[in-house]
Amino acid sequence: MPPTLILIRHAQAGHNATQNYQLHDPDLTEEGHGQCADLRKGLMENELVQKADLIVVSPLRRTIQTAFRSVDWLVEKGVKVEADASWQENSPKPCDTGSPVDALRDEFPAVDFSKVDPVFPDKTSPAASQYHFSKKAILMRAQIALKKLYDRPEKVIVVVSHSGFLRLGVSGYWYFNADYRIFDFAPMAGPDDNYRLQQHESTREKGGGLGRSWIDPVVLGSGLPEEDPDAAANKTYRDY
Repeated sequence: MPPTLILIRHAQAGHNATQNYQLHDPDLTEEGHGQCADLRKGLMENELVQKADLIVVSPLRRTIQTAFRSVDWLVEKGVKVEADASWQENSPKPCDTGSPVDALRDEFPAVDFSKVDPVFPDKTSPAASQYHFSKKAILMRAQIALKKLYDRPEKVIVVVSHSGFLRLGVSGYWYFNADYRIFDFAPMAGPDDNYRLQQHESTREKGGGLGRSWIDPVVLGSGLPEEDPDAAANKTYRDY
């Protein structure tokens, strides 16, 4: 049986607060640290999250920092933290581009970076086509990310990722900073069927586990550019 997923958006980072998307791989803000405290309390009170046996993080600083400030209590129980580049944010802007893995490994020694795609943090070269800012690439990357979790032996998996990717690539729902949603995998119609998620009523009806996010669903891939990053270089990126 495939696992239940706890999908978390990172807390407020520097680019969220300043709307300066030229900040490279920004840290959480002071407000973000406060949001993590609220998130931590909400997750600790959730019986399903208490059963989590794996934590997957996008290998950006703000997602890793959010994980260690909200599910540190799972880490202390021995739950492993794995970084996966498939869960990084959509755009190639500096704020959404990660740092070299060697630097991250030194800063976050408790995270397993061994399975991070060697092309990371590149998101624009031909070799990094999986991470291009296009509708096709993002939807395909979401399927790759979900397949990897679908095949895992764990029963409950926490994922700390980003608003745009979670909303437009993975689940079709809004995530405000430091909020989360709970999903099961939908039944597969056949071996060629896409991986789809069904949200638990507990987070769907109130707009996330903390009730911070908009309730209305969105269409996967909506608003994403059809072209590659070079063609979309002057596009305005919305951030929520």
